[in-house]
Amino acid sequence: MSIKSCLVVDDSRVIRKVARRILEDMRFAIDEAGDGLEALQACRKAMPDAILLDWRMPVMNGVEFLKQLRAEPNGDKPVVVFCTTENDVAQISEAIKAGADEYIMKPFDGEIIASKFAEVGLA
Repeated sequence: MSIKSCLVVDDSRVIRKVARRILEDMRFAIDEAGDGLEALQACRKAMPDAILLDWRMPVMNGVEFLKQLRAEPNGDKPVVVFCTTENDVAQISEAIKAGADEYIMKPFDGEIIASKFAEVGLA
């Protein structure tokens, strides 16, 4: 079985570190980006299997990134899980409309990530 890759996109280094540890325990190869633009550049180099995506970031936010990602060659491939403090239904539906497959609320733990990733067929 090949190792799946996940790009963790968050402007918080602490959140990236926590997510990395959880996802590495789930046997994912991890790449990190601090904002949407960095994430887009990483995807252009190598499209990941999954993207754990923060909403609010400098430079390019999660929704802007997602819209651009989905327009890229193979940009429809990664499963995108939004990771956000936003629990506003309108914002969540905006994320889904932009192309997100799932979303999880911060703060999250390994169990939450594992169950969401299982729901979208990644675990």
